[in-house]
Amino acid sequence: MTATNGIGDAAVAAWCTHRLGAGPAEVLFRAGHLSAVVGLRLTDGRQIVVKARPPSIRVRGCVAVQQALAQAGFPCPQPLAGPEPVAGWLVTAEQCRPGGEQLADGADAAELFAGLLAKLIALAPPVASVPSLAPSPPWVGWDRPGPELWPEADDRDQDLNQHPGPGWLDHLAMGVRSRLAELALPLVVGHGDWESQNIRWHGRRPWVVHDWDSVVAQPEAAIAGQAAAVWPAAGGPGEAASIAQTEQFLAAYQQARGRPWTLVERHASWAAGLWVRAFNAKKDAVVGGGPQLDRLNSEATQRARNAGI
Repeated sequence: MTATNGIGDAAVAAWCTHRLGAGPAEVLFRAGHLSAVVGLRLTDGRQIVVKARPPSIRVRGCVAVQQALAQAGFPCPQPLAGPEPVAGWLVTAEQCRPGGEQLADGADAAELFAGLLAKLIALAPPVASVPSLAPSPPWVGWDRPGPELWPEADDRDQDLNQHPGPGWLDHLAMGVRSRLAELALPLVVGHGDWESQNIRWHGRRPWVVHDWDSVVAQPEAAIAGQAAAVWPAAGGPGEAASIAQTEQFLAAYQQARGRPWTLVERHASWAAGLWVRAFNAKKDAVVGGGPQLDRLNSEATQRARNAGI
């Protein structure tokens, strides 16, 4: 093994031996964006995935949700150990579920993604039964407390609030937060990063959903709306849902849950999706521009109208 993004290999090996009864024999893969992720084959033959991320109080709740969903038969890796502090990091281990592919394009793609999210929310434990999931990740952090408009940038060391403008974008984000702050809807447990790159399929059958550090407790309409704004994103720069794809996802989600949105829920779904897109666009703006900023600029008026802003 070589170093895992700052956490020592000896520390990971010792933790695996102590918590799982076997140490690493082979590195299967390395990955990660906001966390360091390494796939391992242990000396007893088991294949696992170890994740190390900076300490966060919300991870315990995320793991509890993942555990409950795995036990309920939802396609996600079974947690095996943690979260526990190791060498200044918060470490977990989970079952390795390799294979599968991102879903190929098709007329039923929005329906499949929306139906899978609806199933997740239906199977998820009640918010009150798991440790706190606050604060929400910044890209869905419209519900974070405090006077500042923008949360911290998730993947860069910059304070977005120290970089004003463009004016239309900051004004739009203020409108979105005001709209969502008015919500008096019950909270449910859901996934806050419902992008194609986090889900693998066998044909049209879901195989595994990843990125369980992104679990949130928010109104159902907000969770669905956030997903609707980004679900086709496969990992390339600027990828997101078009307005038509967002509409298709929201229609399919309402059908899957068996009840149409109220007007308040409809506005909330579009507003929450607009927050994700605005946050990504703001990160582009800070570095002088980019595809997320350009794309939102062309869609902002219609998305804001759909959100009742």
